Amino acid sequence: MNHVNRRKGFTLIELLLAMGFISVLLLAIAMTILQISSIYNRGMIVKEVNQISRNITTELQGAIAKTAPFSVAQTTGSRYFKQGNPAWGGRLCLGQYSYIWNYGSVLQTDTSPTRNRYVGEALLITNISNPIRLVKVYDVDAAYCADLNRAIDPTNATELVNAGDYTLAVHDFTIATSATAHDTATGQRLYALTFTIGTNETDTLQTDASNVVSSCKAPGVVGADLSYCVVQKFSIAVRAGNVVQ
Repeated sequence: MNHVNRRKGFTLIELLLAMGFISVLLLAIAMTILQISSIYNRGMIVKEVNQISRNITTELQGAIAKTAPFSVAQTTGSRYFKQGNPAWGGRLCLGQYSYIWNYGSVLQTDTSPTRNRYVGEALLITNISNPIRLVKVYDVDAAYCADLNRAIDPTNATELVNAGDYTLAVHDFTIATSATAHDTATGQRLYALTFTIGTNETDTLQTDASNVVSSCKAPGVVGADLSYCVVQKFSIAVRAGNVVQ
């Protein structure tokens, strides 16, 4: 009597189908991990930008509240200068402390001798070891606004915008006021303070008609990288004149 030994197994087609299914599953898992990583990375950048903006807001609201109203006309004797052509940054001198900043575009390409820099640093950006982003400097005489070419003493300066792991920078910083924002009875004046902070990778940034960084490039635009690029604009109202200098 003959016994037929039949061994059961997978056919070639079944193996190909199983391998195809596993490949698709692994690809889906990998894509999910990448997406989660991208969302997490962007969330961390947004968190850091928001934290820096809160610190700047608290700092400037307190400092401006303690100073007398000041002109934003950017003329001789002014305590506020926002430089242009090219726009390298600016200075705000409030009587006890001065705030000095460079724009992100300047930190990448500037060779201007009037750029804000620390004492002892060379003029060319390639020779700058510790570039200024936005610093608070002890300056009771407002000397840094009297002489815009004056280099900053690093021993009296505190950086308010740390580059961190994401190379953050200030992209715009503007203070404005109007005649109607002045209270003749109290001597107080309201100011509109607007500043933009974000990552500083040139290829990912979008500029407006004034060549000021305004946002990240939209999806589909060459250079766009929404997993990394974050640019946020903040606007606050501040009041000066709680004390008279």
